[in-house]
Amino acid sequence: MAGELRAKDIMTSGAKCVGAHQSLHEAAKMMRDLGVGALPICGDNNRLTGLVTDRDIVITCCAEGVDPAEVQAGSLGGELHWIDAEADASEVLAAMENNHVKRLPVIDVAGGHRLVGMITEANVAKNLSDEQIAEFATRVYAEA
Repeated sequence: MAGELRAKDIMTSGAKCVGAHQSLHEAAKMMRDLGVGALPICGDNNRLTGLVTDRDIVITCCAEGVDPAEVQAGSLGGELHWIDAEADASEVLAAMENNHVKRLPVIDVAGGHRLVGMITEANVAKNLSDEQIAEFATRVYAEA
């Protein structure tokens, strides 16, 4: 099954970006309104620059007593992992497993490097076999 599906078949399309200059408070409200736990961060050129999670906001701001309204989303970029929309499902799994990530932005490389969607654990669970899911969970959650 993995060889037949592509990232664009597995992803949730229509991912919304938080601007790099928007605050983490704004990012948190977007997450709430969209019902998601992570948002891609896009720079002034509308290109993907990072990913911010609800956990990032809690750990970086709330737990440290910092006002999320005073911190720009772009300051949390960190190491960025993404996948080409045309990559096959085995490449998606390998990228998530090798980088121990649970969310992966999907980029349409041929279409101008546009962000076209996100792949999450839920997408993996809905689209792949039980065997692939078990292997994925073992590798992503294994101690690095």
